[in-house]
Amino acid sequence: MFNMLDLSKVLSDTVLYPALLQKINQKTKPLGALGRVEEIALQIGLIQNTLSPVLHRPIIFVFAGDHGVTQAGISPYPQVVTQQMVLNFLQGGAAINVFAKQMGFELCVVDAGVNADFDESLWLNHEFIHELIHEKVAKGTQNFLDKPAMTDVQCKEALGRGADLVQQALAAGSNVFAFGEMGIGNTTSAAAIMHVLCNLPVSECAGRGAGLDDAGVQHKIAVIEQAVAHHQGRLNSAEAVLAHLGGFEIAMMVGAMLAAASARAVVLVDGFISSAAALVAAKMHADFLPYCIFSHCSNESGHRKLLAYLNAKPVLDLGLRLGEGTGAVLAYPIIQAAVNFLNEMASFESAHVSEKGA
Repeated sequence: MFNMLDLSKVLSDTVLYPALLQKINQKTKPLGALGRVEEIALQIGLIQNTLSPVLHRPIIFVFAGDHGVTQAGISPYPQVVTQQMVLNFLQGGAAINVFAKQMGFELCVVDAGVNADFDESLWLNHEFIHELIHEKVAKGTQNFLDKPAMTDVQCKEALGRGADLVQQALAAGSNVFAFGEMGIGNTTSAAAIMHVLCNLPVSECAGRGAGLDDAGVQHKIAVIEQAVAHHQGRLNSAEAVLAHLGGFEIAMMVGAMLAAASARAVVLVDGFISSAAALVAAKMHADFLPYCIFSHCSNESGHRKLLAYLNAKPVLDLGLRLGEGTGAVLAYPIIQAAVNFLNEMASFESAHVSEKGA
């Protein structure tokens, strides 16, 4: 079993919570006037256990992995696109590269389980601005239609490798972690995980992914239903669901998220795939969700229902459905604004402004 640090310190601290709330309410504004920004400020103060939180060295990990279930024809794109997009990340040409650079994030691209060899010949033929982090567990998962996506040993290995990467970043000073992913077929995996762990109909979990038509969505639903029926009786824990239906990039993200939360770092959750990873993490450790800020509501049909199940309030709703961690990074200026407001905005007393009813 993956060992993580203790998350038993509940965020609703009986001393810190009212002190933070008073600090927020004493700012020169009507009560609640900054809405969600105030809630985020309160949450980050509780996460860091301080009245004056600070955001250090934001970092985003983009985990890439392939899925054997693509053999069932659940994606309009060929599996090789995963490898091609990893190269695009390394060259700086993807949306996440643009947004991470703009928002001041360090970008780390991780091969969690791509069905390709990233050997030295690639470095001779391309100019890369990022280094690939080699953490490949295997060349893609198995087709979960008729066998577990990964073995229990592989699942634990992926969880541990994700945690190790976060531990290294923590040692370098990061306390804000965003997580993205790339993997053809991973919306099918995420929908299957959501179906089992949320006990919702597959039709409410599976969407168009990378661009399926109506017939493609119905086929995707049928594949998930068939797979879950095949594994019935073995999906008796969150880790078992992850092993049977997940992907290496999802499993690595779960381990990374749990390690970040265990260190009282801010966890920025991206879209549908990242939220499915957060769902698994929450089922594995009940204290996990208060450390998460859900950055946006994806246009993938199941995401809104998944956020509702998690009682999560997304920061943005921009109709995004890209993945890569783009939504998490785009939400970061609002996260920064929440912390800056808490630390820098004057109080009624310091600004000599009369309060309501004074």
